[in-house]
Amino acid sequence: MNMVVGITGGIGCGKSSVTDQLKRLNVDIIDADIIAREIVEPGKFALRKIVEHFGKEVLLPDGSLDRAKLRVIIFSEKEKKDWLEDLLHPLIKDEIRTQIKSASSEYVVLSSALLLETGQKNLVDMVVVVDIPETLQIERTTLRDSNSSELVKKIIDSQIKRDERLSRADIVIDNSNSLDELSSKIKKLHSDLKKKANDL
Repeated sequence: MNMVVGITGGIGCGKSSVTDQLKRLNVDIIDADIIAREIVEPGKFALRKIVEHFGKEVLLPDGSLDRAKLRVIIFSEKEKKDWLEDLLHPLIKDEIRTQIKSASSEYVVLSSALLLETGQKNLVDMVVVVDIPETLQIERTTLRDSNSSELVKKIIDSQIKRDERLSRADIVIDNSNSLDELSSKIKKLHSDLKKKANDL
């Protein structure tokens, strides 16, 4: 069984910059965000349930999920967010398990923004947290997604608190500075993780 490394971080922390580089180093990456998108594609069970619950206004004209609209709805009312998570999280977890079984690299990465908030933490052997200060999270996310700083702040508030995330990390990668600096940290991380995987 491969060693499974969970990589997480708050919105805008640069988790995907880390996993993109690890992928180039031939590490198998399981991305919970991609799985979450795939399970709500047209024709899938989860999308039918979402439309039954929230109505057809959460669909785009082509019949796919209007993620931006759904995000606004669920971040305005906690019960709606809870309902959606109860539907999606078990489906996502099942697919993650399937992908872990078929991974073949020395260690496999599970990239998930909600690693510590959901039962996904139980699927990994160690946790790597990509971290930046909250002010930088807001700045980077509003630039990247054209979301308002208020919505980004709501998303940050809905995620696990930064201190708690850091306290549950086995390894912390500070991504406050340049991409070059991040790159050298990832090379070291890769070499440390390969060594750990081989020692198992």
